[in-house]
Amino acid sequence: QLQLVESGGGLVQPGGSLRLSCAASGVTLGYYNIGWFRQAPGKEREGISCISSNGAITSYADSVKGRFTISRDNAKNTVYLQMNSLKPEDTAVYYCAASSGPPLTTVQAMCALTRIPGYWGQGTQVTVSS
Repeated sequence: QLQLVESGGGLVQPGGSLRLSCAASGVTLGYYNIGWFRQAPGKEREGISCISSNGAITSYADSVKGRFTISRDNAKNTVYLQMNSLKPEDTAVYYCAASSGPPLTTVQAMCALTRIPGYWGQGTQVTVSS
């Protein structure tokens, strides 16, 4: 059974940076496409960045493109989300999730939430405030 645990959230000032980690246990993470999602109070969950199982394909929401970078280290069974130039509107609970399947179509569908991942972490809070 795949289990995902996020870490790295916290309070940061506008313009600051954070790196989120999504660590997997139970199953080799390299079999899965991984997505980062976020949900702010009163808003729907949105897909912000996704990466294919081999790391060759990535996808970003327009709201984070150029500021966030997704990467993975399958040897460490971990996926990262580097977040730079953070804005107050980035405040949310951030989740990572995993889905198997063909890399290209799965990455696109995951980030669009037209394919709901089967495995989710518990989330980590990111607050951007001065």
